[in-house]
Amino acid sequence: MSRPISDAWFHRVKSATRDLVQACGGVVRTGEISHNSKSEVSRWQTATDEAIIPLPAVLVLEADCGLPLVTTVMADLGGRRLEGPSDQAGSATAVLGHYADTMRAASELMASTAAALADGKFTGAELEILDRNVGALERAAAGLRFCVASAKGGSALKVVGEGA
Repeated sequence: MSRPISDAWFHRVKSATRDLVQACGGVVRTGEISHNSKSEVSRWQTATDEAIIPLPAVLVLEADCGLPLVTTVMADLGGRRLEGPSDQAGSATAVLGHYADTMRAASELMASTAAALADGKFTGAELEILDRNVGALERAAAGLRFCVASAKGGSALKVVGEGA
């Protein structure tokens, strides 16, 4: 089947969906929040299934967890990026906490990459681990950026890019 987006973007949406489902408490809770079956939610996040999370589900789930995970990928697909503060205060403690989370995620990514490269090739399982660790790093970095923006005094989430 031909996709309206490239394979790379398809897998980015799937990864962001998987992260969103995890952030919302798993397949069962995500299904309850979005009024979908757990089987359907599972299809949204499975890389080998063509089903993509519908926009109404994205909106309700991102509102539930407070993280624009899929929206960030969709903005990037359109050549835009999201930026804005989190609900946390921009205190030094909050920034440091997000910085520590980002460094921990980066370390996990580097460790899993080093382990995967030990034999000079990537297996499907190793690529899946790398993808999940990259997603964790993206989420951590986004949290850090939002906290820094909050510390700088910004208040509204906005779309930035050409013509925006």
